[in-house]
Amino acid sequence: MTITSSPATTEEMIEVEFPYPPTDLPYDDGVPLETPRHRAAMNLLINSLDHYWHDRNDYFVGGNMFLYYSTAQVKNQDFRGPDFFVALGVDRSRPRKYWAIWDEGGKYPDVIIELMSDSTRKIDTTAKKEIYQHIFKLADYFVYDPYDKESLMGWHLNEHQRYEPIGKDERGWLWCESLQLWLGLWEGEYQREWAVWLRFYDPAGNLLLLDNEDMAIKLEQERIRAEQQQQRAEQERIRAEQEQRRAEQERIRAEQERIRADRLAAQLRALGIEPEGG
Repeated sequence: MTITSSPATTEEMIEVEFPYPPTDLPYDDGVPLETPRHRAAMNLLINSLDHYWHDRNDYFVGGNMFLYYSTAQVKNQDFRGPDFFVALGVDRSRPRKYWAIWDEGGKYPDVIIELMSDSTRKIDTTAKKEIYQHIFKLADYFVYDPYDKESLMGWHLNEHQRYEPIGKDERGWLWCESLQLWLGLWEGEYQREWAVWLRFYDPAGNLLLLDNEDMAIKLEQERIRAEQQQQRAEQERIRAEQEQRRAEQERIRAEQERIRADRLAAQLRALGIEPEGG
C-alpha cells in the first residue's frame, strides 16, 4: 500500500501526546488496494482469524483502515494504515471507522502484515518497518507480495526493542509469537482466483479455515457419516436376510429330518419293530 504524502521526520513521528485529540478524522479515501488479489489476500487473513477466534471478544482485526498515531501524522495527512493488523486485549464489539491510538487508551497493534507490490516493496521494508519498530514497538511485522511466493519475510521485536528476522521452518512458515500461530503459504482457489495465498496455521500445523471451508468440511463429514450409516444399515439388512435364510434352511433341514424319521418309523413298524420312543 502506498503512503499518500511524505513521511514525517523522526522527531515529528514521536509526537504522540494528544492534549486535544483530533476528531471527525477521515476514514475512507476511496483508494482500493493495489489489485483485486491484494484485496482478496487481506480478506482471507481477516476472515480466517475471525472464524478461528469466533468465541473471543478481546481482539480487533482490521485491514486497509486508517491508523492514527500522532498529531504530526494527522497534520501531514499521512492516513493510510496497514493492509492487515491485529490488536490484542481490546473490545472487539466496539464500532470503529478507523484506529486512533488516543481512542484506544494508547494501544498500538500487536501484529501487522503489509501486502507488498512492486511499488510498495521498498517503503514496506524500510520506512514503514522503521515506524513499526521505533514508534509502534510492534511485536511482529510481516510482509508478503501475493504475486511472489518467495517474498514472505517477518521480524520480531527483541528485548532490546530491535527487530530480528524470523527464521522459516522446513515448510517455509514463520511463527507469529503474538498470535501463537504460523504464517505460511497455501496454494488454492479463493474468490475465484487460483494463487499462492498467505494463510494462518494453528500450532499443530492445521490450516485456519474460513466459514465456508469449515461448513464445506462439516457438510462433507456429515455426508460421509450419512453414507456410513447407510452402509451400516445395508450391512445390517444383509445380515438379517442371511440370518433369515439360515433359519429357513434350518427349518427345512429339521422338516426333512422329521420326514426321514417318520419314514424310518413306518418301515420299522411294517417289519413288526416298534421304533424307540414310540
